[in-house]
Order: sequence, then C-alpha cells, then structure tokens
Amino acid sequence: PTGSLLYPYGPHQGDETNPKHDDGTSEAITLSVPFTFYSKTYKTAFVNNNGVISFNEPVRQYTPDPFPLADGRPFVAPYWADVDNVLGGDIFYRQTTDPALLEAISQDITQYFPKNPFTATWALVATWDHVAYYGSTSEKGNTFQAVLTTDSKMFYIILNYWDIQWTTGAASDGDAETGLGGTPAHVG
Repeated sequence: PTGSLLYPYGPHQGDETNPKHDDGTSEAITLSVPFTFYSKTYKTAFVNNNGVISFNEPVRQYTPDPFPLADGRPFVAPYWADVDNVLGGDIFYRQTTDPALLEAISQDITQYFPKNPFTATWALVATWDHVAYYGSTSEKGNTFQAVLTTDSKMFYIILNYWDIQWTTGAASDGDAETGLGGTPAHVG
C-alpha cells in the first residue's frame, strides 16, 4: 500500500511466497549471513505461516504460549497466532543486500539508536500480507512484517505493523466472525 510503513515486498521485489498450507512454513532458509540471536548464532531460519520466524526448526504451533517459552525454542514472533493463508493472504520473504533498502533500514535503526551508527549489510524481510485466521467467516486480514538485519557486528530485528484486524483463530477459542477473544496473538 502507498504510504505504508512497511518496506517494499511481494513477488515484484523478488520475494519467495510460502505455500498455501494451514500451519505451514517456508522451506529451510540458509542465511547468507549468520544471524546472532540471544548470544547464539544461526545459519538456518524458517518463515512460519503462524506469524513466527524461527531458527533451526519450523514452528507449526498455532495457539501461542506465554513468553518466555518453557522449552526455550529460539524464535521471533511478529504476530504469533493461527494464520490460515489458505483462506486468505500471502506470506513473502527474501534475503537482500539491495543498497537502497539497506540504506532505509540503516536510517531507521540509526534514528532509534543514534549513539550506535549502523550500516546494514544484509537483511531478511518477511511479510504477512492480509492473512486470514483459521476458521474465519469474515474478510478480515492482518498485514505485518519482520526484518532481521546486521552489519555482522550488531544484530537488529524490526517489527512493522500496517493493518491488524484480528487476534485469534477459531481453534484458539476465537470467534469465527470477529477473529477476537480466546487466546490472542503474542508478539515478541
């Protein structure tokens, strides 16, 4: 959307598109630049349909658990909930070294952390575009994005939200018509 707070996304940006599977996931993404998350470095990530980017293994769980997770699975949750991209929406991702995009990311991070000048050299951009919820009887969709980025010394995660219209899928005790109630989405 024009004027969107999201970085550009979609097939015309060279994005991969996740399969249309309830509780599905991307293929294993071999990171061209290893990403350090809570002092551990990872070379493999998954963009999971249910609003999670995980390291080393996919996450198919659709009802979120409270943080911190008891089992310590390493993942980022831009919007962990029961997404159903069969009913609507698309999930896109790409690794990028595009100079214009990296410049925009660098400026955004430097704006928030002015004492730590940052020049991104790589990013993984994942976007959930107007995704529906499991059991939906409405046209509601959520659009949000997560960006993992680094200069190989510092590692940042950016979470961008455009349009959030629902919080809960029907299997998580959400209302099929409103997408609300039950165990709502978790972010973190």
